[in-house]
Amino acid sequence: MNRARKITAALLAPAGVVAVLGFAAQDHIRGAAFVIQAAGMQGAARTAAEWATEEVRESDVSVPWRGGTLRARAYIAADINGPPALLVPGVHAGGIDEPRLIQFARDVASMGRVVVAAELPDLKRYSITPRTTDMIEDAAMWLSSTSGYAPDGRVGLMGISFAGGLSVVAAGRPALKDRIAFVMSFGGHGDLPRTLRYLCTGIQPDGGTRPPHDYGVAIILLGVADRVVPSDQAQPLRDAILAFLHASHVDMVDKTQGQVEFARAKSMAAALPEPARLLMAYVNERDVASLGPILAPHAEALGGDPALSADKSPAPSAPVYLLHGTDDNVIPALESKLLADALRARGTRVSQLATPLITHAEVDHSATTRAIWDLVSFWANLLDEE
Repeated sequence: MNRARKITAALLAPAGVVAVLGFAAQDHIRGAAFVIQAAGMQGAARTAAEWATEEVRESDVSVPWRGGTLRARAYIAADINGPPALLVPGVHAGGIDEPRLIQFARDVASMGRVVVAAELPDLKRYSITPRTTDMIEDAAMWLSSTSGYAPDGRVGLMGISFAGGLSVVAAGRPALKDRIAFVMSFGGHGDLPRTLRYLCTGIQPDGGTRPPHDYGVAIILLGVADRVVPSDQAQPLRDAILAFLHASHVDMVDKTQGQVEFARAKSMAAALPEPARLLMAYVNERDVASLGPILAPHAEALGGDPALSADKSPAPSAPVYLLHGTDDNVIPALESKLLADALRARGTRVSQLATPLITHAEVDHSATTRAIWDLVSFWANLLDEE
């Protein structure tokens, strides 16, 4: 029995949802194996997936860009069978050390790839800036030219959350023409001001409503503090917001310490003069309804640079893959749909999937046969890009 048939047979063995993977054609085996790993499935399905994957070694690297160097980590498969990929994390204090990003990078690399995860310092500090797109562009240029990982000079781009939309922008820049094999946005945006307005109002681009994640207004207030409070209050307000965001990060892994950090953010808020004190109280109370209308008028000023929105920038000539969770309350799934429509109108080949198996840029563990098959197909097609 050859390797592909062994994998298929093992995938057929488990009852329930995993059984659908057994019907995967040979060219879908890698997609099935990737989904099994990313979803944390165990048992016979996990064993089968491991037959389809490669051992991965890791090493720290430095990536040059026009403003200096970026900290990065390379994940290198034992047997490479496709173009390397630049992976960039979204707005998160963990950067390339965030455990879910590390696991994602390992899972992609195990499909027979080199993955270079590059840290974007502004996003790590909760700031979405035009120069971040420059960092992605320059890192992709390095990966395709002098890194030693791209023999034919072509690379993939993979961006998470807000870095997904920025990766699509970077892929369309002239310097990367003919160097990009594919670009993937995982839970990313098409239009940044439109997304910021959603985070302030809960109103999606089609007029539907969905309560937004409260951390969005905290990040927006961080960016526009000098526009909504007197100049001498702006930095103390930013310091208090950063304390709240740090507490949110800590709380994900240590609830007890998280409460200590949240208490510190509240004490910092209490020491602020008005109106900064009131705005910070809204942040600490997660009061989007009160804070959002104050911030919404500033969405265009904060996010209006064309370098921050794929639908305002040149379209990539390479294939674009847009993956989104249907219930995403940070960046609505409709953002990927609207971006797909805009790119197709400009001649770009786009594969777009909204799936209930994804939360915000993270694979969920629950599954239905149809949803998992769609996700397998999405990853199979992406991993086949050469």
